[in-house]
Amino acid sequence: MSGGVDSSVAVKLLQEMGYEVAGATMHLYSNEDIGLEDTKTCCSLSDVEDARLVALKLGIDFYVFGFETAFKEKVIDSFVNTYLEGGTPNPCIECNRYLKFRKFLERARLLGYDMIATGHYVTKEYSESKGRWLLKRAPDRKKDQSYVLFHLDQYQLEHTLFPVGDMNKEQIRSIAEKNGLVNADKPDSQDICFIPDGDYGKFITERNGEQPAGDIVLSDGTVLGRHRGLINYTVGQRRGVGVSYSEPLFVIDKDISHNKLVMGTAEEIFRPFLTAKNVNFIPFDTIDEPLRCTAQTRYHQQDVPCTVYPVEDGRVRVEFDDPHKAISKGQAVVFYDGEYVLGGGTIE
Repeated sequence: MSGGVDSSVAVKLLQEMGYEVAGATMHLYSNEDIGLEDTKTCCSLSDVEDARLVALKLGIDFYVFGFETAFKEKVIDSFVNTYLEGGTPNPCIECNRYLKFRKFLERARLLGYDMIATGHYVTKEYSESKGRWLLKRAPDRKKDQSYVLFHLDQYQLEHTLFPVGDMNKEQIRSIAEKNGLVNADKPDSQDICFIPDGDYGKFITERNGEQPAGDIVLSDGTVLGRHRGLINYTVGQRRGVGVSYSEPLFVIDKDISHNKLVMGTAEEIFRPFLTAKNVNFIPFDTIDEPLRCTAQTRYHQQDVPCTVYPVEDGRVRVEFDDPHKAISKGQAVVFYDGEYVLGGGTIE
């Protein structure tokens, strides 16, 4: 229970299905530690209290799991390091991978529970022919969260329920209101829960010091100006760079070794392929021949046709039918076959 309305309604639905339910919240940090206001976060102290009140209202046991150390190491430190290495991380994926579906599940099993449930907008089904659990997009594509759950393995899928996965937000809030839940109208949390005011550049600077300025250059090496530290930019960015040119320019690369921010035209932001590491597949263990599917390289982006080729060390090469825009190191590439999630990996 994150303290939000989705996981709270999940409890009510599970009760109606006849499950014996307890609630648990992961305490990952304190608001004071990172300078956030109460309404902008998930898994903070105020959210613990919201979850506790819902648990009390629904008459279930309630636990708080203190995962601060693991969250700092696996999510915050990884986030900072990826930016320092020139990437653009997605901390929600790492939180799901290491905290919600690993440590949380382990703790629940130690307490004697058979399964965990979350408020994620995805669904699952069991394929008798494959002998495997499959992950599916949510019917409400606007809320679909399958992109951040590509890493789930068979054990995690077997032991996880997604009670609200086939519902929309209006249905969920209506159930919360009818049952008098304190968070029925609570706003959705922001994506990066631990970043004050969304200023990730400031967040990284406070932990690692001022980042060195350097040249802003065109792809041919022409110097256009000076950047204020490469952590403050991301591939695909157009506005806020501070240079002018005869046509619109976009960030196409961050040259860490030479501390240069590379700009290019709209045509130069497209790439024909990418490589990815730490790849996980869901309907099968691995691939040994080319796989036709669609791929998505950013959250809530439209997936596009591609071919996935296996390469060494569990990595893949993804070749797009048409050049793809703003591929960013550190983001995830997630593969789909219609509504089914085939898997994904981290873009190199």
